[in-house]
Amino acid sequence: MFNYRSTLLSVILGAVQCVIFGQEAPSAKLKDFRLNFLQRTELTEDVQQIKLKDYRPVSIYKTPQSKIPKAKYPAIDLHTHDNPRTDADVDRWVQLMDEVGIDKSVILSYSTGAAFDAMARKYARYPSRFEVWCGFDYTGMDQPDWSQRAVAELVRCYQSGARGVGELGDKGLGELYSKPTPGRGMHINDPRMKPLLMKCGELGMPISIHVAEDAWMYLPSDSTNDGLMNAAKWRVDMTKEGILNHDQLITTLEEAVRDNPRTTFIACHLANCNADLSQLARLLDAYPNLYADISARFAEFAPIPRFAKAFMEKYSDRLVYGTDMGFSREMYLTTFRILESADEHFYEHNRFGYHWPLYGLSLSPRTLKKIYQTNARKILRR
Repeated sequence: MFNYRSTLLSVILGAVQCVIFGQEAPSAKLKDFRLNFLQRTELTEDVQQIKLKDYRPVSIYKTPQSKIPKAKYPAIDLHTHDNPRTDADVDRWVQLMDEVGIDKSVILSYSTGAAFDAMARKYARYPSRFEVWCGFDYTGMDQPDWSQRAVAELVRCYQSGARGVGELGDKGLGELYSKPTPGRGMHINDPRMKPLLMKCGELGMPISIHVAEDAWMYLPSDSTNDGLMNAAKWRVDMTKEGILNHDQLITTLEEAVRDNPRTTFIACHLANCNADLSQLARLLDAYPNLYADISARFAEFAPIPRFAKAFMEKYSDRLVYGTDMGFSREMYLTTFRILESADEHFYEHNRFGYHWPLYGLSLSPRTLKKIYQTNARKILRR
């Protein structure tokens, strides 16, 4: 090992000797010292300058690396969107679904009116492979007869092929996802929503709903936030007037589920309770008409594989598969790896915005089958 202190002392003494006695400077030792010192200094400076957004660790553990090319059971993806741009893209998606074992994809359109009709036509060539769900029409929501008109449009969409509603979405200021008009200021438990929620129950239309964001997005964007970069990207600004926090939004969902027992609700992204799955567990225990999809939160539950596995095994009758991440082979295979394998300490930097490692849950075949297909078929009633 290179000894900096002794080498520095030797170089200094050599230089003094050179001055006093006229001898040549110890050039070899001086060069050796300078080289090692500069390398050490350069390394230290580089480490100090690394930014978290650029941190891309590569696991060096020599552990099993699974390649799961196809879902263990034919899967129903209950959370996708209108990602294809052309008919040819739809054709390619169907081909990919065949290859990776996706039996059906549910397109959450957010839409009503002409926009919904156009989207329904887009996927009509594959009636057994896609379902297009509609949104709620919030146009004129402050007018006295809004609920009746919104229900009429819901029924029209049903008659045009919609078999569910979604994705509704509320991050604190009211429903924001629906097209053409968002329902800002209106939460899912608003009394004006009651006729719509009841009609969904009458028609057998499940409601896919996103409330809040995960806990990291409410924490300060500082050095204590272990989901920092992704949390900063999706940070919820709680300074906005009238905005509801995470727990208040969970309450709006609970009240809607409680007050409409004939209507099936699917809480997107595990109700954004990944930091505290006991919150979702309480709701699942209390309300048999509530399900949850696991879409776009694989990176949030994969870091806690033992706890997440225990949760999913216990509530295997109430969880459904979803992606919400476009459509690509690599994306699907990543979800299969997390659910099915026992792989440890691996990264998916190109897929997720966190810097933490992921782990496979190695779910039981019984639970996998329920999450991939059985529960979805029960919800779809076919």
